Amino acid sequence: MEFRDNDRVAIDFGADGIAHVRLVRADKLNALDPAMFGAIVDAGRALHDARGLRCVVLSGEGRAFCAGLDLASMAGGSGALEGDLTDRTHGNANLFQQVAMQWRKLPVPVVAAVHGICFGGGLQIASGADIRVVAPDTRMSIMEMKWGIVPDMGGYALWRGLLRDDVLRDLVYTNREFSGDEAQQLGLATHVDADPLARALAIAREIAGRNPHAIRAAKRLANAMAEHGADHLLLEESREQRGLLRSRNQMEAVLAGMEKRAPNFDDP
Repeated sequence: MEFRDNDRVAIDFGADGIAHVRLVRADKLNALDPAMFGAIVDAGRALHDARGLRCVVLSGEGRAFCAGLDLASMAGGSGALEGDLTDRTHGNANLFQQVAMQWRKLPVPVVAAVHGICFGGGLQIASGADIRVVAPDTRMSIMEMKWGIVPDMGGYALWRGLLRDDVLRDLVYTNREFSGDEAQQLGLATHVDADPLARALAIAREIAGRNPHAIRAAKRLANAMAEHGADHLLLEESREQRGLLRSRNQMEAVLAGMEKRAPNFDDP
């Protein structure tokens, strides 16, 4: 994996196959300025094809996960908002959407550890994760309406299936603030934990201990659920299972379970 830590994003890639991606603009509550957008996308690009990657943990340094858009920097004539937002510069997304969507597009699960403040674009980034562990006192908001705009970083694509339609409309229209505890009730938090990073890392270690080919297949199927009907999903289940049955890693999972030992998997 080729990625150089910078003053916006750092990656710790362990021997266990877990990559810990940290937003490190702590003095600005990890707010999103042009450099942060670029650094996050660069990190996602480096991870996408990384050998031995089994799971990603996404967190923010300091007092916040991410406070959302850095309005001062974006209004400062940096050129970050130049161009047509409808241009698809990153597959099916523009730059700003890719910052959140890329976590869903990664071939391995992503676990977000959320604390402090998670507003606007920060919440959309967290929503791109497969699993969100949120501190109970986290301050959260779909903030965009406060600034007279709509969520436009992939939120609507990522929130399908997470929230009831009327609940989402309420949160968008009013941009009201809610806590991590309420986020779990609403569907935006998977787990609530006073130490979200420790819990996220524990979940990642459990995922990293599973057959990595099966984990990737499960993520492909989970992603397909929002896009396709039953006929397609039934066929895709069968195709994924056909590729896994009697494979070296599948047999190793069975043997390790029978012998009560840690499995020794080959990585994709």
